[in-house]
Amino acid sequence: MLEEFKKFALRGNVVDLAIGVIIGAAFSSIVNSLVGDVITPIIGAITGGLDFSNHFIPLSSKVTADSLVEAKKQGAVIGWGSFLTVTLNFIIIAFILFLVIRGINKVAFKQAKAEEEKPAPLTKTEELLTEIRDQLKAR
Repeated sequence: MLEEFKKFALRGNVVDLAIGVIIGAAFSSIVNSLVGDVITPIIGAITGGLDFSNHFIPLSSKVTADSLVEAKKQGAVIGWGSFLTVTLNFIIIAFILFLVIRGINKVAFKQAKAEEEKPAPLTKTEELLTEIRDQLKAR
């Protein structure tokens, strides 16, 4: 059973999947930083200091806090600013993945087209007929 597990775990597909998950997690933190540290402050500067992360709608009259973290401690709130940030992260990730896949498809299309343009190798019969033709031309 241990040998079977080793064979399964070391197969190319499983290793490729693990690498993809690790790279995806690292990519996610890069996008989160891009949104939180670059895009959100720029939007805040344009809108006069607006920070989406602390915007919420209180669902209880007990909620009197100004920050989302404190408001959640006081009662139920809808953290629409946080949701907006996560949605922005998703849109950026989806767009970047779209660009990457589009680039990969272009390269694959060019390779397929180049292979398609190569003439197919001649069969034995075609080679013989070509030789006969060339000898007849030479006479």
